[in-house]
Amino acid sequence: MRAQPSLMPPRRPAGAGASAVSTCLLGAGMLLASSSAALAAEAGKGASEVVFLMQLIALMAVGRLLGEAMQRIGQPSVMGMLVGGIVLGPSVFGLLLPDLQHAIFPRTPEQKAMLDGISQFGILLLLLLTGMETDLKLIRKVGRPALSISITGVIVPFACGVALGWLLPEQVLPDPQKRFLTALFLGTALSISSIKIVAAIVREMGFLRRNLGQVIVTSAICEDTIGWVIIAITFSLAEAGTIDVMTVGKGVLGTIAFMIFSFSVGRRLVYFLIRWANDNFVSELPVITMILVIMGVMALTTHFIGVHSVLGAFVAGVLIGESPILSKHIDEQLRGLILAFFMPVFFGVAGLSADLTVLKDPELLSMALGVIAIASFGKFAGAFLGSAIGGLNRREALAIACGMNARGSTEVIVASIGLSMGALSQNLFTMIVAMAVITTLAMPPMLRWSLSRVPMSKAEKERLEHEEFEAKGFLPNVERVLLAVDDSPNGKFAARLAGLVVGPRGLPITVLPLQPERTGKPAETPATANAAGSSTDLVKVTAEEARNLDEDATPLSPPDITVRSSDKPLEEAVASEARKGYDLLFIGVKNATRKGGDLNPDVTRIASAFDGPLAIALARKAHLKNPQACPMNILVPVAGTEISRRAAEIAIEIGHVCKSSLTALHVANRRPVRGRQRRSRRQEQTILKDLVELADRYDVEIKTAVETQVAPDRAIVTAARRGRCDLIVLGVSRRAGEPLSFGDTAAAVIESAETSILLVSS
Repeated sequence: MRAQPSLMPPRRPAGAGASAVSTCLLGAGMLLASSSAALAAEAGKGASEVVFLMQLIALMAVGRLLGEAMQRIGQPSVMGMLVGGIVLGPSVFGLLLPDLQHAIFPRTPEQKAMLDGISQFGILLLLLLTGMETDLKLIRKVGRPALSISITGVIVPFACGVALGWLLPEQVLPDPQKRFLTALFLGTALSISSIKIVAAIVREMGFLRRNLGQVIVTSAICEDTIGWVIIAITFSLAEAGTIDVMTVGKGVLGTIAFMIFSFSVGRRLVYFLIRWANDNFVSELPVITMILVIMGVMALTTHFIGVHSVLGAFVAGVLIGESPILSKHIDEQLRGLILAFFMPVFFGVAGLSADLTVLKDPELLSMALGVIAIASFGKFAGAFLGSAIGGLNRREALAIACGMNARGSTEVIVASIGLSMGALSQNLFTMIVAMAVITTLAMPPMLRWSLSRVPMSKAEKERLEHEEFEAKGFLPNVERVLLAVDDSPNGKFAARLAGLVVGPRGLPITVLPLQPERTGKPAETPATANAAGSSTDLVKVTAEEARNLDEDATPLSPPDITVRSSDKPLEEAVASEARKGYDLLFIGVKNATRKGGDLNPDVTRIASAFDGPLAIALARKAHLKNPQACPMNILVPVAGTEISRRAAEIAIEIGHVCKSSLTALHVANRRPVRGRQRRSRRQEQTILKDLVELADRYDVEIKTAVETQVAPDRAIVTAARRGRCDLIVLGVSRRAGEPLSFGDTAAAVIESAETSILLVSS
């Protein structure tokens, strides 16, 4: 699963949280009581925006407070939002203050329609977010056990739910003539695990990257996908009013056609639209608008082909989540809107619809307990059977069964749809909500207990350590690269190095062809940029070559390379492009340096327009004659700083692809001061050990060297000459002021070294 920001806040003292929640709830109750007369008057007018606003405030405030309380006791916050709706509904608020409850939540069609509109759009956004969290690579990685678990985990409880639908007494059915439709909805509601609940709990427990955690989440993803296809087909049957072959055929064929189109042409179209909006609009948040438009269009498409709109929203989320330029910033903005507003409103409305007071009837209570038992048995049996088929042992199968029994949000959405279209009665809806709440609350302690019984294998431990190591790195977190180059040897050398970095990782790269302004030549067009031997052509060839040379690279689509021409001055052209969101800028221009190691004013102007990390290429000797030559002997000075480690990562990436020889040089200043010499040696060992471990993880052999009591620039130049290095990758920090400067050491190395240099800056 793609790494997502955790939804769980830091733990705080439970007593303080309970006190704050109680105080807020008391204040909210006093406020509502003081305005009851005014609300009753407003409710009598029909559709009132005042009542609507009060409803939204109540649902958001109570949902957030109870969600906070749930998280503090180790439960997902979505359960607090659902319980908040139950508290505000007839089950609690309606019992204590019935007049006030009816004043705030009147049952007039006009007022309900206003809240239902927000709630229905909230369903689509929730499914969009669920789709965005769906990692198709993860599905492929643990495909066999996840597929068998999801199939049996749907079939067994689905069959139990359908059987239950046939056995229910007529008085709890909305329409005895449509028992089969009710049975289908019950089967669907009992068969799907909630991916949001499952992922949130597994993430909060720290098991998301465990092998079993990945199988649980992937199985829930597959179940969600299967479930939304089932519910879409069921909805088409309900809309038709009768069960016939033509209706079923239309729903099935329409769903198949939509899925095939979405994951072929639709995938490329969605990526193009997101990128087009990001790169061409200058107003704020254009990508958010484009994402919502894509979701709406796909939801309407599934509606018009005869299946439910939620399937379109879910598939839209999957495709949007795969977009290479869906930055974390954009994801957090969209997630914030959904979690802060639409989620508490939707689950609150679902809770409002559940009247738990009906469970006072012993017969209905026994039915509700039966629904919970049948749902749990069906899910446990199906998941356990699928785990056995997928090759897991009994302990692992037990943990999978415990993890898959959380229903939560998905069941509530399915039940809400069934209630709105008349397939479920109010009593059945309440039973399903109760089942969703109880199974979800029971899941965390059961999963903790079962996972504690499953030991971690050596291979799994090594994988987790590697992932944790990469998560702290620089290159694994780069999403998009900008390359500003001309067709000089420096430009072509920068293009070559950029291609070696982005190729294995499949990173999108945008090329900004430059022409030195003082020559008076017009800005380069895409046509001339793609001429034979150009820097643009070279980065394309290199990225493809690097992808093929890297044995560990994941099979990807062809390198994603975009060329942008501009008539603007250098700094304006770079600044205009940089606003579109890049994590690294490669620079390669003619005569990039001047006497004394200073940088060319063109380089200064380009760098001043970009706030992020820089990689400035300086071709020397062999690379002046042949910029396409792969660096075979690389020297990377290290000092234990973040920027020197960043340079080391880039050097190791290049060395990994080119099968180069790498040397890590640490320059130490050991003085015979008591105690300091020993500490200095320990520090050297720690720094070099970190680099060796980093290189080992990429299968790159690296030598280490230490120079003492020598000026850093002289040590670097001497080591490069002695080791016959053809590239120095030097981590440098920007100095304040103009022109661009990286300090005396960098300037001395630039002036004295005969070796090609790649300056990697903070």
